[in-house]
Amino acid sequence: MERDGTDRDDATAQLAALQADRAALADRVVQPWWYDVALGLLLFGFLSSYVFDSLWVTFPALVLFLAGLGVLVRTYKRMTGVWVTIDGRSMLLWVAICLVVLVPAFVLADGYDQHWAMVVAGAVLGVAVAVLSRWWGRAWAAELRGER
Repeated sequence: MERDGTDRDDATAQLAALQADRAALADRVVQPWWYDVALGLLLFGFLSSYVFDSLWVTFPALVLFLAGLGVLVRTYKRMTGVWVTIDGRSMLLWVAICLVVLVPAFVLADGYDQHWAMVVAGAVLGVAVAVLSRWWGRAWAAELRGER
């Protein structure tokens, strides 16, 4: 229970400080443009390695892909001080896009020996992950600002 106006004033000040902190965080969380480009290129490079139809190429590409992702994660955490997991709805969208693109590409590559399809799939998914990453980062910043 409130005895005088002090408790209400303190609560108002604390709420204003929290809102200011969220706005400052929103300014920091949107990744730079090169982050999305690098993410897309990493995925493109890994999927395109399937064109060689050799584990001697695909396995090192997987190692480079995972190492690149690790560098991106560490860089983002260092720049912003936070890391966030993607929400279920956005993850479902990404899985649906991957299935629509990768299933036909794998069928063409493995079933019909048309390995070029993996380069196309890599390009499509590389662009998609870059666009979705940018969209999701901006949506999160808008949510932190209270715009969503």
